[in-house]
Amino acid sequence: MIWCELGPFTVFDVETTGMSPVRDRIVELAAVRVERDGSLSRFQSLVNPGIRIPAQAVAVHHITDDMVADAPTFARMGLDFLEFASESTLVAHNARFDLGFLQESLARTGLPLWKGKTLDSLRLLKTTFPNLPSYNLQSLRAYFQLETEKGMNAHRAGADVEWTRQVLEIALSKAIRMSAPQHEG
Repeated sequence: MIWCELGPFTVFDVETTGMSPVRDRIVELAAVRVERDGSLSRFQSLVNPGIRIPAQAVAVHHITDDMVADAPTFARMGLDFLEFASESTLVAHNARFDLGFLQESLARTGLPLWKGKTLDSLRLLKTTFPNLPSYNLQSLRAYFQLETEKGMNAHRAGADVEWTRQVLEIALSKAIRMSAPQHEG
């Protein structure tokens, strides 16, 4: 079995104005959908949060108020994202953070909450690769020597989604091997 046959999966990531889903807002949302046949489609949008982006958040993701000034609000793009992800398993690295922001933003804007399946690639990796020195995405990127294309920057949703997709493939492929019956010989 090939890992993507367990899908479809929608790997997503958000960048935000801070750490609290209640007080802070999404400024970028990106996703890559992996179909059961392995084909990929992508979704990415800056999001106008309707509030100023604090300097400490800009220092992490480098998304400025000017960059989101003409971006759609979450209320305008949230439904597009739900349609993109429909009938799939939502995957995020440290899903509690990203899913918390997604659900809070959906609720705040009167959109339906995500009720589908979810998977946390961080938890999956801790099961399939126990005892790694670190499970943050940048450490995993180095450990697994993940593909990096020019222009892919850490803490930008598009790049983080691509690395999370690669980590998901590695972890699910290992989980499938671990669950396969061992043949003596």
